[in-house]
Amino acid sequence: MNALLELGRALRLRRSEMGLSQGRVAALSGLSRQTISQLETGSVPDLGLNKAERLAELLGLSLRVEAGFGAAREPIGKMKPLERAAATASVSYRTTLSPDELRRMLIGGELEDRYAPHLHALLDDAPVTLLAALADQLHAESGQGRDQVWKRYRSFAQQVKSLRNLWA
Repeated sequence: MNALLELGRALRLRRSEMGLSQGRVAALSGLSRQTISQLETGSVPDLGLNKAERLAELLGLSLRVEAGFGAAREPIGKMKPLERAAATASVSYRTTLSPDELRRMLIGGELEDRYAPHLHALLDDAPVTLLAALADQLHAESGQGRDQVWKRYRSFAQQVKSLRNLWA
């Protein structure tokens, strides 16, 4: 499959899951809304690698080149996204946010006041790729829609007054 078509499909799906408009993605990425639209519909004539990488990073996607020698193996002992997100959220705090507590809040939609600073740190500082992987994990494990997880992220970001442009 053409790399730009694949990127366009992934962009449309992730943008939709995140609840972002084409205009918002354009503003955050520095591209035009027309370029975003053309990319999603497969009619963009060309897109430079730097622009594609910037767009992918914004939405928590990755661009990857594979040599075709088979699937890459996952490193042994690698943390799952939920564990990594809980650890990331707890880095600056004496009390830790457990993976189970984070899962409960993201699935239930209720932010506990004692964990508001942790969620603020997670939503402001965690790579979007981690937030996307966490949404994927919660979807796989609980059936929670990825779009629902992104809605919870946005809701929590508003509650904790996140400064990240993605949530504005």
